[in-house]
Amino acid sequence: MSLNVAFFQQLATALSKQFGDQCEVVLHDLTTEDFSRSIVLIENGHVTNRRVGDGPSHVVLETLHGDPSKLKDHLGYLTRTADGRILKSSTMYIRDDEHPEKVIGIFAINYDITGLLAIDSSLRSLIASEPENKEPERITTNVTDLLDDLIEQSVALVGKPVALMAKDDKVRAIQFLNDSGAFLIQKSGDKVSKYFGISKYTLYSYIDVNK
Repeated sequence: MSLNVAFFQQLATALSKQFGDQCEVVLHDLTTEDFSRSIVLIENGHVTNRRVGDGPSHVVLETLHGDPSKLKDHLGYLTRTADGRILKSSTMYIRDDEHPEKVIGIFAINYDITGLLAIDSSLRSLIASEPENKEPERITTNVTDLLDDLIEQSVALVGKPVALMAKDDKVRAIQFLNDSGAFLIQKSGDKVSKYFGISKYTLYSYIDVNK
């Protein structure tokens, strides 16, 4: 089944007109062979500096790597752009009508609330997000930046620079990258191996260590 892009274009246009130029609406097509160009429509792309033909977000990688049957829509959470603006985001999974366990697309709304965060507390109910004690997730514009971001997160998870990491630390970092879908990115194994100072053989052994 293919995505009904025309329908989602109509919906995206309506939402962007309703909420103004701070509301970005994005459609990712997961039926395409080249997921590094997953964005097939976008309204108000200036919010995250993305356009049609740009690559996936963390959410897209997690969808491709994880169990689709366990995915649930993620609504009203915070994300962060590369230049530091805070967005209130919602991610909805589009499923195949004939095979509902299969996710064929992602429809996302990102509203720039940076200005609202500076306004009086009377607006706090409007910009409330899920009660999560973590930094807003950064929205990347291409797979290279996305991989860099995931590597940075893996190092932060371990809590020490690569030069000070023992084998167990590197295993933990590599498994985080695997669970995040990082190795779905083309040539990611080469970059990760070089970054952590290990061979490709060692990289794959770290991925398989708990299997």
